[in-house]
Amino acid sequence: MALAPPEAQAALEPLLAEPGRSAVLCDIDGTLAPIVERPEEAHVSEEIARLLARLARRYRLVACISGRRASEARRLVGVGAIAYAGSHGAELLLPGAREPEVAAEFRSWEGRVHRFADSLPARELRLAQIRREDKGPIVAFHWRGARDERRALAMIEEIERRATAAGLAVHRGRKVLECRPPIEIGKHRAVRQLVTRFGFSRALFGGDDATDVDAFAELERLRADGHLEQVVRVAVRSDEAPPDLYRFADVVVEGIGGFASLLRRLAEG
Repeated sequence: MALAPPEAQAALEPLLAEPGRSAVLCDIDGTLAPIVERPEEAHVSEEIARLLARLARRYRLVACISGRRASEARRLVGVGAIAYAGSHGAELLLPGAREPEVAAEFRSWEGRVHRFADSLPARELRLAQIRREDKGPIVAFHWRGARDERRALAMIEEIERRATAAGLAVHRGRKVLECRPPIEIGKHRAVRQLVTRFGFSRALFGGDDATDVDAFAELERLRADGHLEQVVRVAVRSDEAPPDLYRFADVVVEGIGGFASLLRRLAEG
């Protein structure tokens, strides 16, 4: 593991001591799967998938919390025995369930968000090498790999301006801009929903991006409110990670390999 072993052991000990009261929660892209130029090309290794399946047999809950749709997150990870919170907490796909539960207010915005995306100048997006990804009521615009990043960023800023004027919410991640319904969604919502639903008292969350900082903050609020006894916030180091990720983390691991080592330690018990 890419940190001092005593620090790692001390951080994980509360979960290892009482797995039946503990949850292992994590992001997918950049945490379980490498960041790739095109989201559809991402993959989770067989080793990590097997680790998650082992953890699901030992811990109260294992869940992936992602900006992807819940069904897409399950397809990518390939483990049916764990939960998936998709669309930044607006969807919840329970272990073994066929269809996700989707917040009605979130679903009602899908047409309006897509009409906004359709109104954008396709030629200018293409010239700036900005790719569109439809995620139900969320539309994402990716510029990873664009040859002229300055041109791509200028177009992204224009999309932000237009989306805000149209009454939509916007959020930037690692070389991606999301246009969303203007309702409260975020990984913090997913974390609180899972705590309420499954009743665990100890939780670990691992992530690598700005949206994961929201999950870190929610874990701390849940501990302060008495809903959780112990929390472990794991930052997965990368060149593009926001500084707040490390500032609020209890543990820092080196990339996906470091996080896999941490999962392996949890699985060994």
